[in-house]
Amino acid sequence: MSTEPTQTAEAAAPPPPKSSVWAALRDAVRGTGADYTKIPMRKAVFLLAVPMVLELVLESTFAVVDIYFVSKLGSSAVATVGLTESYLFLLYSIAMGLAMAVTALVARRIGEHKPDEAAITAVQAILLAMLVSLPFALGGILYAQDLLRLMGADAWTLQHGYRYMQWMLGGNAVIMLLFVINAIYRGAGDAAIAMRVLWVANGLNIVLDPILIFGFGPIPAMGIEGAAIATNIGRGAGVLMQLWILFRGGKHIRVTAAQLVWRGAVLMHIVRTSLGGIGQMIVAMTSWIFLMRILASIGSEAVAGATIAIRIMMFTLMPAWGMSNAAATLVGQNLGAGQPERAEASVWRIGWYNMVFTVAVSVVFFLFHDQLIALFSDDPTVIEIGGSWLRILSYSYFVYGWWMVAVQAFNGAGDTVTPTKINLVFFWLIQIPLSYWLAISLDWQHSGVFWAVFVSETTVGLFTLWLFSRGKWKTMQV
Repeated sequence: MSTEPTQTAEAAAPPPPKSSVWAALRDAVRGTGADYTKIPMRKAVFLLAVPMVLELVLESTFAVVDIYFVSKLGSSAVATVGLTESYLFLLYSIAMGLAMAVTALVARRIGEHKPDEAAITAVQAILLAMLVSLPFALGGILYAQDLLRLMGADAWTLQHGYRYMQWMLGGNAVIMLLFVINAIYRGAGDAAIAMRVLWVANGLNIVLDPILIFGFGPIPAMGIEGAAIATNIGRGAGVLMQLWILFRGGKHIRVTAAQLVWRGAVLMHIVRTSLGGIGQMIVAMTSWIFLMRILASIGSEAVAGATIAIRIMMFTLMPAWGMSNAAATLVGQNLGAGQPERAEASVWRIGWYNMVFTVAVSVVFFLFHDQLIALFSDDPTVIEIGGSWLRILSYSYFVYGWWMVAVQAFNGAGDTVTPTKINLVFFWLIQIPLSYWLAISLDWQHSGVFWAVFVSETTVGLFTLWLFSRGKWKTMQV
C-alpha cells in the first residue's frame, strides 16, 4: 500500500483546534478555490467528501419522501412508479456512465491547469446528454401505455398511471442534465455547488409532492401525475441553477459564450470514455434482475425481504459512495498534475476511512438485523429473510468500502473499461450461476442467493483492490 512520505508526519500531527474543524466544515459546504493537488491530503479529502456525502444523502432522502407520498394513493400507484423506474434504470445507467467519464475528463483538465479545455468538455457533455435524452422522451410521450402494458401493468395503471410515465420519460432531460452537470462540478472540484443544487431540486420536490398529489387551496389534486410534475419542476429548477452558475463561474470552472460550439472530436472522446462506465452500470443492473428472478421463483416473501435489505444497504452506503466520489476527483486531478503517487495515496487514505465506517455499520447489521427489517415489515417471514441477508452482509461489509473506492479510482483515472470487465466475470459468470446452483439446485432457497452474493462480491472487492495496487491505472491518458 503506497503512501506519500509526508503522510506519516501528517497522520502523527496533533489534531487541529475545534475552530479549524468548523472553519474547514464551513469551507466544505460553501466551496473553496483550493488547488486539491497542492493542499494537505487530509484537507483535500475533507473539502471534497463532505459535500459529496451530503449530496448523496439528500438524493436518497428525496427517493424515500417521493415514494412515501405516492404510497398514499394505493398499491397500483406504487406499481406505476416501479414499472416506470424499470425503464428509467436504463437511463440511469447511461447517465451514471456518462457522468463517470465527464468527472474523469474534467478533473484531468483541471489538474493540468487547462480550465478552458475543461469548459469545452463540459459543453460537449451537456450537448451529448440532451441528445441521449431525446429518444427516451419521444418513446415515453408517444408509447407510455404500450410500454406499461409490456411490463404487465394493471388496468388502473394503464388508465391513470400512464401520465406519470409520460412526464417522467418525457422530461428525462432534466434527470440526464442533473447527473452530467453535477459530474462536471465534481470533476472540477466544485462539489459544494453540486450539493447545493440537489438541496434546491429535492427541497422543491418535497414541498410540491403533497401539494400537487393531493391538492391545496386553488390547486386541484393531480394524483400520481402530480408526483411526476413535482419531480420535473424540482429537478428542472436544479438544472437552471446549474447552468446559471456554470456560465456565471464557479470556484474552478466557467463556460463562456464562445465555447458554445459543436466540437465533434471532443464529444466522441466523451462517448468512448463513457462506454465502460455505462457497461459497469448495465452489468450490475441486469445481474440484479436475474437475482430477483431467482428469488421470485422462491416466493414473494423472499423478494420483499431482499428488497428491504438492499434498500437499507444502499442507504448506509451513501456516505461511502460520497467518499469514493471524492477519490475519483482527487485521482483525476492529481494525474493531470503529474502526481500519480499523490493520486494513489488519496485512494488508500479514503479507503481506510470507508473501512472504519463500514465496519461500524456491519456491527449494527450483525446485532440488529431483524429489528432493522421490522421497521419496514411486520411479516415474520420477511423479517427472517431480510435479517438473514443483513447478517450475512455484516461478515464482509468492510470490503464494500474498499471496493467502491478502488472502482472510483479506476473511473477517476479514465479507465472505465477495467471495472466493466471485472463486473462481467464476477457478476455474470460467477454470481448468477452460483446463486442458481445454491438456491435451486442445492435447495438452499433464499440463503443460497445471499451466500452467492457474499462470495462473489467479497472476492470481486478484494480482486479489484489488488488490481488497483498494481498501478497500471496511473498510465491512463484521457
